[in-house]
Amino acid sequence: ELRGRDAADMWRMLTTRAKDFSLTFDNVRSDERSGGAHWVATYLFSATGNTVVNDIQARFVFRDGKICEHHDHFDLWRWMRQALGAKGLLLGWLAPVQAAVGKQAMAGLRAWQAGR
Repeated sequence: ELRGRDAADMWRMLTTRAKDFSLTFDNVRSDERSGGAHWVATYLFSATGNTVVNDIQARFVFRDGKICEHHDHFDLWRWMRQALGAKGLLLGWLAPVQAAVGKQAMAGLRAWQAGR
């Protein structure tokens, strides 16, 4: 879970470090209080060189004309199979492994932030 600056920095880190990065989106919808979109990020995962196609459903909550909540939903096991190959296929469905990936992502974000 990312809040405030961390959410913005995760995007900055992804778009500046990812190789062969592309982003497509569709089904964008909103009203005064909420919204959503479907988006797909494609990139090379730096740790393995594997191509990842992350298919995401996003939902937003707006307050005073700004996004105050942004929730992304995607299949983490699918992401792990693409990013990590056989290891992700065999172990990626386990909650402790998924939690470890989350901690590693946060550590990577902190290292990136410290180097800025």
